[in-house]
Amino acid sequence: MTDHNLVHLTGRVSAPPEARVLPSGDEVVTFRLVVRRSAAARRRSKQVVDTFECTAWRFALRRSAARLSAGTHVAVTGELRRRFTRGSSGVMSFVTVELDSCRTVPDPAVASGA
Repeated sequence: MTDHNLVHLTGRVSAPPEARVLPSGDEVVTFRLVVRRSAAARRRSKQVVDTFECTAWRFALRRSAARLSAGTHVAVTGELRRRFTRGSSGVMSFVTVELDSCRTVPDPAVASGA
């Protein structure tokens, strides 16, 4: 069996994307994606959504991600990355989705006529 790191998520952009220049000089655009949990998952937990940080590194992806607005529904594919940062309480880790693609999709509420 070959290891495979690929994730596909569809959800709603929670706030306007942020563009940053890192100390290394690299540019990145990040946004948070809110994804509704499945009915089966909601039976096991009161949590109804999960939020994932998405990062766009390539120029074309940064440009398209930067144009997104809060509330836009998107489908993304990418790889999970574990990142580390130092905070006031020490080293912390978090998982991001490093984007390979990002495209807008119809709002499910509008598409269903709700």
